[in-house]
Amino acid sequence: MAEREPFRWPVRVYWEDTDAGGVVYHASYLRFLERARSEWLRALGISQMAYKESTGLAFLVREMQLDFLRAALLDDELSVTVAVKERRAASILFTQTIDRADGACLVRAGVRVACVDTRRMRAVAMPADLFPESSPL
Repeated sequence: MAEREPFRWPVRVYWEDTDAGGVVYHASYLRFLERARSEWLRALGISQMAYKESTGLAFLVREMQLDFLRAALLDDELSVTVAVKERRAASILFTQTIDRADGACLVRAGVRVACVDTRRMRAVAMPADLFPESSPL
């Protein structure tokens, strides 16, 4: 089976993402990673709010490993990738990167996201029809 290309989401660094010196603040990288995963779902045709309202299920970060390799700076153009590394019954492990437009990898991340019943706040199995076999998962 051929590996799929990772999903890519473009990001521009703004003042609000940086410290006083114009260097991206570490928590901003978390927002970039989150937005890319949300846009990945949207590209699959899944509205998280509509899904939550219709099923009572949501995706919550369970575990995250980050490797900060280089700093991004004010006004940098970045690309955030999303690739599925592993799918379990109630969770998905993503590999993600944040790359600068010049190709330099700035951040590598492993993010496990759990499917949770929001009424009970407990992990539950993802419905089988959520990601059909033909989807880019």
